[in-house]
Formats: sequence, C-alpha cells, structure tokens
Amino acid sequence: MRKQQDLPRHYSFEFFPPKGPKGEQRLDTARAELAALGPAFFSVTFGAGGTTRSGTLKTVKATMDATGISAAPHLSCIEGTRESIRELLQTYADNGVDRIVALRGDIPEGMDSPGEFSYANELVGFIREEFGDRFHLEVGAYPEVHPETPDPAADLDNFVRKVEAGADSAMTQYFFNADAYFDFVDRAEAKGVDIPIVPGVMPIPNWSQIKRFSAMCGADIPRWMERRLETYEQAGDEASVQAFAADAVTRMCERLIEGGAPGIHFYALNRSEPTRTIWRNLGLPAADHADAMAS
Repeated sequence: MRKQQDLPRHYSFEFFPPKGPKGEQRLDTARAELAALGPAFFSVTFGAGGTTRSGTLKTVKATMDATGISAAPHLSCIEGTRESIRELLQTYADNGVDRIVALRGDIPEGMDSPGEFSYANELVGFIREEFGDRFHLEVGAYPEVHPETPDPAADLDNFVRKVEAGADSAMTQYFFNADAYFDFVDRAEAKGVDIPIVPGVMPIPNWSQIKRFSAMCGADIPRWMERRLETYEQAGDEASVQAFAADAVTRMCERLIEGGAPGIHFYALNRSEPTRTIWRNLGLPAADHADAMAS
C-alpha cells in the first residue's frame, strides 16, 4: 500500500435525495452537523430511470448553498443516451458542480439493453471527451467483488479500465473486513493503478436495514459481528447494538487509516450521529482536517 500511503488523506460523506418534509428536515440537520467536520466533499446518490434525477440536482445545489462545500452527484449511465447525459452534465457544470461520481448503475429487472453505455468506463471516457478536465471523476470499486461479477480477476480488470478511461479517484462499496480492502488495493497497484482508492464505510445506523443492504450489494458481514448484533437485537437491547456497531466499525477504520488508506467515505444515510460517533472515536477533529485540506 505504499502508493496509497503517499497520497493526501480526505474524508467525505454520502447522502441520498430526501422524500417529503420530514426527510428534508432530517437531511438538513445531518448536513449541517456533518459539514462542521470539514469534509472534502459530499456525494449524493442517483436513481436510474428518472426516479431521483431531479432530486439529486436539488440536493446537490442545496448542499453547496447551505455549506459552501463541494457536492458530487452520482451519475448512472443506465438508460441514458449520449445527448441526455451530455445535457445533465452541462446542467451540473452550469450549477458549479466540479466533481462527479461516474457509475454504471443497477440494471432494472427485465431490461435487455442498458442503453448507449454498458459500462462505467464508457461513461468516464465520454465525460472526458465532452468536458475534458472540467470535472473530478470518482468511480466505484468493489473489494469483495461486484455481485454480478463472479470472477475477481475480471472484476479488477473492469476497475482498471475505468482508471485508464480517465478516473481521478475511486470510492469503494462498503465492507466490514479491512483485509478485503488491502487485498484489492495491492492487486490494483500491481496492475499499475496509482489513483486514490478511498474505502467506503457504513456506520450501521440500523442493523436490520444494513442486513438488507448487504444482502443486495454483496457486502459480507463477518459471522462474529452478525452473531453479536443479532443477539442484542433479539434481546431488544438497541443501546448495545449501537455501541457494539460503533466500536466494531471504529476499529476497522483505525486499521484502514493505520494501513495507509487515503481517507474514508462514510455512507451517512442522511443521519449524522452514527458517523459523528465514529469520527469522535477516531480522534478526527474538524480543525485538523480543515488545516490538512488547506495545505
């Protein structure tokens, strides 16, 4: 992990477009509290098929207006045409967006063809062709292998193609085993990858929810963690669920940072306290981070 250790370290937080007044209020609160930690940027998820596209732009603009911090919309190429994606990118450029998370996106059930772009590397290449270096391009990475790719070697090759197409940095799918991240980075660096690969971390705000998410995205939950959390949940001991989850994720983050990871991308799920708890446990005061980002 020598190359990753030499890279500047940064931290970021991810939101999703809220639904309804209560969701908007919860996001407003979380955004203000997490902005105080001085992240390098926020990211905002994107829905295929137009389900949250307008919500993504609205949330990105609100985030930048409220905090003065860069916000990176997720951009999926599924179902998109060259023209529709070009127009959306121009809209982002016109609104001061300087960072894009370029993804293939999930293929809706029953869809035979994903559209004009089949893979994220094609989207990255298109953005570079159309907009040059206007945007910093983030791409996804899968330390535990993308759920649709049974071959780890092929999955790594897919990632390398995104880097070669022009990606500036990567953020990973979340995981609960730091060794999966270190192994992925070592294999990527052996392939010549030298961009930052920032680990994605899930704070576990809701254990039942995270179990569902993990089953869908292929994130492995270590048996020792699952058994402990299940025991606390069955006993109705929510305080122990939260305390144990925060401790387990904090210890993983400590390993990641000590091992040279160039930061952490927190999947905040529009809540601040689980992430802030881990932040405090790690001893990452906002002032230190802000100074590092300015240097």
